[in-house]
Amino acid sequence: MTTDPLTVHVLIEGRVQGVGYRAWCVGEAESRGLSGWVRNLKSGAVEAVVTGPSDTVVDMLDALWHGPTFARVSMVKDLDTVPAASGPFAVRESD
Repeated sequence: MTTDPLTVHVLIEGRVQGVGYRAWCVGEAESRGLSGWVRNLKSGAVEAVVTGPSDTVVDMLDALWHGPTFARVSMVKDLDTVPAASGPFAVRESD
């Protein structure tokens, strides 16, 4: 078990807008005690930053592939490194 802090910046593609993905993501992150944010992109993708213990972040990354009931995730892509997020997980305004 690895609990060193980890921050990931990901792009989630597929049918992820209009299906409650952001709200689901906030709930999943909060239930795991993670920090970060999630937002819709004009491209139709969802962008998220997740910070927390590495084993918990990895678990969240696995969950992002599933999403809420009506989501159909085709890709979760790791983006550039970003500063660690702090505070409660939140929805950000779309880009």
